[in-house]
Amino acid sequence: MPETLPKKESLAFKVFTNLTFWVLIAIICAILLGHFEPEKAVKMEFIGKWFINIIKVFIAPIIFLTIVLGISGMGDLKKVGRIGVKSLVYFEIVTTFALAIGVAVAMLIKPGKIDRSGLSVQDPSKYVSGKTDFDWLQFFAENLTLQVLIAAIIVGIALNYYRKRQQVVDVLYVCSKYVFLALKLVMYLAPLGAFGGMAYTIGKFGLHTLLPLGKLMLTMYITMGLFVFLILGTILRYYKVRILDFLNYIKTELLLVLGTSSSESALPNLMEKLEKMGCSKSVVGLVVPTGYSFNLDGTSIYLSMAVIFLAQLYDVHLTFGEILTVIGLLMITSKGAAGVTGSGFIVLASTLTAIHKIPVEGLAFLLGVDKFMSEARAITNFIGNGVAAIVISKNEGEFMEIEEEPA
Repeated sequence: MPETLPKKESLAFKVFTNLTFWVLIAIICAILLGHFEPEKAVKMEFIGKWFINIIKVFIAPIIFLTIVLGISGMGDLKKVGRIGVKSLVYFEIVTTFALAIGVAVAMLIKPGKIDRSGLSVQDPSKYVSGKTDFDWLQFFAENLTLQVLIAAIIVGIALNYYRKRQQVVDVLYVCSKYVFLALKLVMYLAPLGAFGGMAYTIGKFGLHTLLPLGKLMLTMYITMGLFVFLILGTILRYYKVRILDFLNYIKTELLLVLGTSSSESALPNLMEKLEKMGCSKSVVGLVVPTGYSFNLDGTSIYLSMAVIFLAQLYDVHLTFGEILTVIGLLMITSKGAAGVTGSGFIVLASTLTAIHKIPVEGLAFLLGVDKFMSEARAITNFIGNGVAAIVISKNEGEFMEIEEEPA
């Protein structure tokens, strides 16, 4: 009997220190305030904007550091030559396909559609340019995000040819560590951001605005499920591996990812199991860690769908060219967005800032359900990286067939 008391206290401690719990409480409070005291709720908008403005401060340094460290790490890929190239090609093809699926499903189901008018944009000129001709030079000159991306790519490539590359990388890694630590601390303010954004939305537009959030969550989970079983399942079947067998083989790791909402939590176990399954140790050691930055299937689906969702929410029409621009930007900015709390919002904020058409303030509205979709993103990313290691091993003839199939 005395032994059960600490367990109960421990459970209560975990609940009350869980960020998702406080985000949920903030959302409930915001909904109640917005419904019963709409005038007061509308005044809470500044809290949501304040949180988003803090997040925007991290855009440039995080994009720069993740891209530079990712590209400079390709120095290791040269050691395995052909495998490295195949891995990157595979990553880019699959993640681009995931981005396209996210856009296609969001445009088909339209989870962000409320009515014909959508949420109003207070200052349309702030987001929509009156010019019909698209000027790439002006587009680049006015977007800090793109400038940082180009600079990061150049620096990353240059570092691969610098003799003291590792010293610079070590410094950048330390900088990245502290920047992400600061972002993690800022994300503790997420309940305030969720409260401000949700209270304003409900107070100004009514309870019916909750319907799009529910539709987005349902659409996201269904899309990621279809992606795993149809797309990744088809890829594995080509290499004579059944997706259900593989999922059953890593079920313990999947539960760990589900519990922590982070695909990195089960990284060591996944690598060990892939080797026992028959994958080459060298391929696993290269593909899986690299995939955590370059092969983010779940994150790609979420990001592309979220951009289209916000466009629908604000009744902003995106041309085919702008949709391609979104996909192109996300192909780059989504790299390195896994496993770090709040990094998905950095990617979304940077993308919305770059296309300069959809209000960045919409992120406060999206924040309300983001925590509840993180599990789906993490699990899809996790499965995708396991599949990538199997595919590359099989393709390279470095998969040692075992007599018994994984159970």
